[in-house]
Amino acid sequence: MRIRRVGIEYRSLPSQRRFHRSEARFKGFSGPVGSGKSMALCQEAVRLAVVNAGRTGLIGAPTYAMLRDATLPALLDVMEGSGIGYQHNKAESWLRLEPLGSKILLRSLDEYERLRGSNLAWFGVDELTYVQEQAWLRLEARLRDPKAKRLCGFGVWTPKGYDWVWKRFIQSPVDGYETVLAKPFENRHLLGAVPDYYERLRASYDADFYEQEVMGSYLSPGEGLVYRSFSRERNVAESEYDRSQALIWALDFNVEPMSSVVAQADGEEVRVLDEIVLRRAGTLDACEEFIKRYPEFPAGLRVYADASGNHMHTSGGSDREVIEGFFQERGMRGVRLEIPKSNPPVRQRIELVNGRLRSASGDVALKVDPRCRELIADFELVQYLAGTCEIDKGKDPKRTHLSDALGYLLWQECRGHARRIGERGRRLF
Repeated sequence: MRIRRVGIEYRSLPSQRRFHRSEARFKGFSGPVGSGKSMALCQEAVRLAVVNAGRTGLIGAPTYAMLRDATLPALLDVMEGSGIGYQHNKAESWLRLEPLGSKILLRSLDEYERLRGSNLAWFGVDELTYVQEQAWLRLEARLRDPKAKRLCGFGVWTPKGYDWVWKRFIQSPVDGYETVLAKPFENRHLLGAVPDYYERLRASYDADFYEQEVMGSYLSPGEGLVYRSFSRERNVAESEYDRSQALIWALDFNVEPMSSVVAQADGEEVRVLDEIVLRRAGTLDACEEFIKRYPEFPAGLRVYADASGNHMHTSGGSDREVIEGFFQERGMRGVRLEIPKSNPPVRQRIELVNGRLRSASGDVALKVDPRCRELIADFELVQYLAGTCEIDKGKDPKRTHLSDALGYLLWQECRGHARRIGERGRRLF
């Protein structure tokens, strides 16, 4: 079958060109935010689908939500700009390129045992550092199409410490592996559209996270203290309740202990006024203690909480319904509940808290009243499990609950909304 030459408008960056030119069987693109990883992933996928006309490849992402919301839209953008016709089967999650006959399977990689099956000519993985190593190994085993003209597996990622990706691709790469390390500030398209993009991140991220996410450095965030940016000197200060501003109450639903924080936001700064820690108590007990301490909130009350508050309990309604019923029965107005359907990713929530405690540019946007002794203890004592990026929740049952509650509050109040900027408005991460 004669295959026509395909031309795609693509103003590649130097690191992207090195990635595409690599002839390695397995290759990676490691870069900071805004380095064009998604574009590199999608362009390489289309290129291999053309080279391996009539064969099957696979694009994978850590979760179905990421595949649906980020990876697939970026791929479809490239497809539509390529001039290649395609069929999208949403039910079975694949694309077929016409008239090439090439097929691209679209798969989430969180259940990697489902990856066993037919042979592949190529595969690509988005945000590889969020994928388990076993998923990558399953895909390696499927790279065996005898009719493929170019067998290749590739991945793109932002550094996430000394994890399996670093070990396999950078520390001691085996034969057939090659990695391109993109440089920070290389993306002229991004900087042309948003010149102060990286300065904005410097004001939002703490120093270590900025070094990793923006500079593309490999650090070891999974060691030592979780809230490494906290300092009593910088972050602890007495604060009074300002009745002209709304109160904010954030809960972590946990019976032992039932924990919550009370705060107010003043522009960019969040002030934690108080903490409520109750032994062997439930949501109704927390409500009663809150109203005992704060019987009036003339400027309104915003309630944030763990997403589990939406779930029904075997004994009756949900925690959300308990809170709503409590304030309604007392005729209290100006109460707004904002409990999300799902909790934010733990890592992103932690980095948001660290960035508010002290950003890479030295700004402090989170203050805690000294009466919040248990929250301060969280900041000073909560650690990662050795050698991982997971919080150690088993060492002390009193720890993590208040800092979790504060994290939910900051996620709702302070997180920036992701901007679709850069090359053709594609996502950056």
